[in-house]
Order: sequence, then C-alpha cells, then structure tokens
Amino acid sequence: MAAEQQRMRPAARMCRIAVMAAALCVAAPWAVPVGPVPISLATLAVYLIGAVLGWVDGTIAVAIYLLLGAVGVPVFSGFSGGVQKLVGATGGYLLGYLPCAAIVGCVADRTAKPLWQAAAMVLGTVLLYALGTAWFVFQSGRTVGESLTLCVLPFLAGDAAKITVAALLSPPLRRASERLTHRSPPKDAPKEA
Repeated sequence: MAAEQQRMRPAARMCRIAVMAAALCVAAPWAVPVGPVPISLATLAVYLIGAVLGWVDGTIAVAIYLLLGAVGVPVFSGFSGGVQKLVGATGGYLLGYLPCAAIVGCVADRTAKPLWQAAAMVLGTVLLYALGTAWFVFQSGRTVGESLTLCVLPFLAGDAAKITVAALLSPPLRRASERLTHRSPPKDAPKEA
C-alpha cells in the first residue's frame, strides 16, 4: 500500500478518501427501523470503502464519517448525528465500521479475488457485530442472547447479500479508481508484459 500511495497524487488520494466518506454519509442515513439497530446501506458502503481504498485510506474515510456524525452532521441512521449516537447503546456498531473497513482493506491490498474479499468482509462483519453487541449489552443491560436476537440475527441475510454484491463490485471499482488517480508512468518506463 505504501508504494501505491507514493505513486498517487496527494490531491487525488484526498479526493478518493473524501468521495468514499461522502458515499458513506449518503448511504447511512437512509434506514429502515427494525429494532434498536436499523437496516441501512452503511455496511455495504463500508465494505466497498475498505476494498476500493485499502486499509489505510479506507479507515481514514470511515473515521471522517464518524467524526462528521460525532460533531452533529446528520449522517447516522435516520438522519441523526451527535456524540450521543456514538456513546449510546448502538454506538459500538458505528465504531465497528473502523475495524471492518481495515480488515477488508488489508485483504484488498493483497488480492482482488472476490472470494478472499468476501471472506474479509465476513471477518470484518463478525468484528463489527462483536464490538457492537458487547457495547449494546454493556449499555442496555440486556443479555448476550437478547442482544444477538435484537441486533444481529435480523441482519444476517441482508449482510450476506451486501457482502456478495460488494465482493463482486469492489475489484473493478478499485481498478477504475486507481486508473483515475495514479500518476502516469514516466515515458521511458518499461511497459508491463
């Protein structure tokens, strides 16, 4: 990743991060309430952010989203914002976006194979669920079983569909993004075989 970032124009890199953070800001507020945690497209955006930007820039983009929400910009589910969402009962799921994007990005930095990216998305989702559920149990006083029933089970099928879509879309999206943002090689550089 470091070599890739060195080849990229600094302004182009910042634009990629900003565009992906903005995509998450647009996707996340549209939600369907089904309990304490609503259904939204936020996890799909997080998967794509990690896979397209890689672990460093993907984590930065998600952190920007969380910071915007923390200062009150209505980018969280239901067009809400503020620190109270991050420290509230479901804040752990929001914070879980960070390790999810990092894990997906780490694998995407190494391979473009959809199966490996899907596996990384599953692992990232498991961490997201673990962090979010632990925080929910701590904040709400509910049991682990109740919390899993309320905050995880309703999302398994939807997250499986999002992982499938993201794993298939991310390799071509990453290639397109890199083509748009990398410096052209020097004219005397050897051509790739």
